[in-house]
Amino acid sequence: MCGRYATTRNDADLSLLFDAVSVAETPGPSWNVAPTDPVPVVRVSRSRAARVVDSARWGLVPPWATDPRAGARMINARSETVATSPAFAPSFAKRRCLIPADGWFEWVRDGKQRQAFYMSPLDGRPLAFGGLWSVWGPDSLLTCTIITTAAAGGLARVHDRMPLILPGERWDDWLAGGGDPAARLRPMTGSELEAIDVRAVRPDVGNVRNNGPHLLEPPVERVSETLF
Repeated sequence: MCGRYATTRNDADLSLLFDAVSVAETPGPSWNVAPTDPVPVVRVSRSRAARVVDSARWGLVPPWATDPRAGARMINARSETVATSPAFAPSFAKRRCLIPADGWFEWVRDGKQRQAFYMSPLDGRPLAFGGLWSVWGPDSLLTCTIITTAAAGGLARVHDRMPLILPGERWDDWLAGGGDPAARLRPMTGSELEAIDVRAVRPDVGNVRNNGPHLLEPPVERVSETLF
């Protein structure tokens, strides 16, 4: 799964990067985004007929849900079932988004030890996770989820799942909706995977109250070779 990530670029940077118009004040930089936090998303606005940078709560709430707290259990959608799941299929068909990120966190356990790892591009470029959005309730609460795929390469040594990462040439097709699900959900392979760095980071990221670039610093104690 993807249960914690970092996204630190401001609205101006995101608008330029995604060729989009900012329509809502997005949250400030966060090095420790947690479920139900507000996050920046890039989606297509029908009224504007353009891409927009918007703010959504992480954890998709289906329109038929009776309580918005249901979104806390829907922060991720599995690529294998997203096109047929009652909760996600309607959004997969016509409400897709890109979720900007710098990188994401996972944990590896070895006995009683639990070490945090951070995955991000070696060249520091931003990532775009494949996501879905939905609107819930009388106040039109905008929510989103991150699609995950089976992890591959060295990333599989950290966790068996990883976010669906979409390179720039796939953004138009993704946001357009429709298309062959297998093609739209194609995961990273080969050299794309090799361009993702995996490094141990401080344990402070495990507490959602902690935030800041210091969370990406290496741990003080040496990481056991059995962990990675």
